[in-house]
Amino acid sequence: MIKESLGNTDLLKLPKTAFLCSRQVPASVVLKCYDWAIEQREKGNCVISGFHSQIEKDVLHYLLKGKQPIILALARGLKEKLEPEFEKPLEQGRLLIITPFDKSVKRVSSQNAQTRNQLMTTLADQITIGYASQGGQLEELLKGIEKPINKIV
Repeated sequence: MIKESLGNTDLLKLPKTAFLCSRQVPASVVLKCYDWAIEQREKGNCVISGFHSQIEKDVLHYLLKGKQPIILALARGLKEKLEPEFEKPLEQGRLLIITPFDKSVKRVSSQNAQTRNQLMTTLADQITIGYASQGGQLEELLKGIEKPINKIV
């Protein structure tokens, strides 16, 4: 399932909430997602996400300001160089970067994102959806899941 990882693998033992959000998001959803992220940060909840879409990146921005655990699931192999904002959380043992791909996978594709999202929903105890576009891949992914699914909107 997980091919490679970097960081504190003990985070996998924690209760985890997967956060997923479609790339196209109505403006009315954006602030609600930010509020959700701040709430998770304040409660110290572990969030697992690809942090790939713009709204997911924004959620990561809010989470990184806290002390709670974060699991970043990549839709590609591990990178050679890490983003500077990941260094401190890795040192603090509150960040884990995982991927279902080996280093030879350099680009994110739609198929890779689906594989990554399946991994996240399998590892998570519950799922929070910022927004799912009607008829999109995210809506399709959620159909077979029998875990608690919370929709922000």
